[in-house]
Amino acid sequence: MLQRVLLWVLVFLISACSSSSKKEKLRTAIQQKLGEVQGTFAVAFYDLHSGDSLLINATESFHAASTMKTPVMMEVYKQVAAGKWKLEDSVTIKNEFSSIVDGSAYSLTPDDDSEQELYTLIGKQKTLYELVYDMIIVSSNLATNIVIELADARQVTQTMRDLGAPYIQVLRGVEDTKAYRQGLINTTTALDQLMIYKGLAEGSFVSKEASDTMIRILLDQHFNEIIPAQLPSDVNVAHKTGWITGVHHDCGIVLLPDGRKYVLALLSKELNDENAGVAAMADVSKMIYDYVSR
Repeated sequence: MLQRVLLWVLVFLISACSSSSKKEKLRTAIQQKLGEVQGTFAVAFYDLHSGDSLLINATESFHAASTMKTPVMMEVYKQVAAGKWKLEDSVTIKNEFSSIVDGSAYSLTPDDDSEQELYTLIGKQKTLYELVYDMIIVSSNLATNIVIELADARQVTQTMRDLGAPYIQVLRGVEDTKAYRQGLINTTTALDQLMIYKGLAEGSFVSKEASDTMIRILLDQHFNEIIPAQLPSDVNVAHKTGWITGVHHDCGIVLLPDGRKYVLALLSKELNDENAGVAAMADVSKMIYDYVSR
């Protein structure tokens, strides 16, 4: 009996060492791949099945770009659950917003937005759900500013703190030039993004039904150049991208055909060659998929 127990202990230790060795090889390979591109990167990975994780520069602060739109969506669903809004509520489309610096008015320009059709509907109405959907899947800045005005940026930040995201700051909507010039920007870390998507993936945010609904929206994402780019066609990714000059991010949940899933956040800044940075992060996504699927 004692010999059998010792044998199992030995097998466990060998397995643990082997697993640790594989993860360190993965870490080294990722660092080498990202090191080929001039810029600063962060990686956060968490396997919901095994509890395995990998963090690289996970608390480095980055301009959040459009990754902040997922927290805005989550705050909307939280407020809906509390009875403040209904997803079917009609919202008037407008293009005038107030700077957080002094309350002065500013507007968005369609040419600087990834979605232009909404600008043709000024004065008309769409449902709150439709605006949230456009904010996520085509990253509409106009939809974002309308929605974040309803949800309140401060509430978004507090809700993310309550979820366990310790560093994220959602201060404002998009294209508030006065705020930008004063350094008042939305920021995030890879660790924040991991905690945000982990909450959705576990079905623990608001309710399983609400989390599942938000995941379905994220699965319709139109921009798929990073996390999903090199993954097999039967792998689904519920994710949100973000980019501004020199910055490209992608964060979300990877759902495997066998039911397993993992969270992945890939952030970058100070990119001299943005195409190379995007390609390198797509390579990293494939490395992590190979690590999990094997």
